[in-house]
Amino acid sequence: MDEKNQVEPAIGMAEETGHFSLEASDAPAEKAAPVSAWTPDGEVPAPAARAGMPDEESVIEAIATVYDPEIPVNIYELGLIYAIDLHEDGSVKVEMTLTAPNCPSAQELPVQVKEAVEKIETVTSATVEIVWEPPWDMSRMSEDARLALNMF
Repeated sequence: MDEKNQVEPAIGMAEETGHFSLEASDAPAEKAAPVSAWTPDGEVPAPAARAGMPDEESVIEAIATVYDPEIPVNIYELGLIYAIDLHEDGSVKVEMTLTAPNCPSAQELPVQVKEAVEKIETVTSATVEIVWEPPWDMSRMSEDARLALNMF
């Protein structure tokens, strides 16, 4: 492949998968290198993909607008988001969990996350997968969430 057509992965993104670990990097956030207007096979990507790859910060901001109806803290600060996969075609995959398998919001929270992420201009589609490993516990909450819930 021609060197000028390669896209460098963003800081914190695994080269092969485009997978961001939300716990992994202490490096400052940087935007991904711009996606070329031409794909390696010579085709022009869809207009939304040319607008730029979604960035992790925008996706996190969108997810942080979703609140568990029983807890006055957004689901990102609660530690319910385990992974965000960003793809050059503008698609985003989110892996999240719930506070408990029998959570009353089990049906609505993933739909709210999907809808929030799809509002981002550079996102062409979003999928949300519920995962149960590792199990969620209060240690996954941010310091701000603990303070908001008086759990410090």
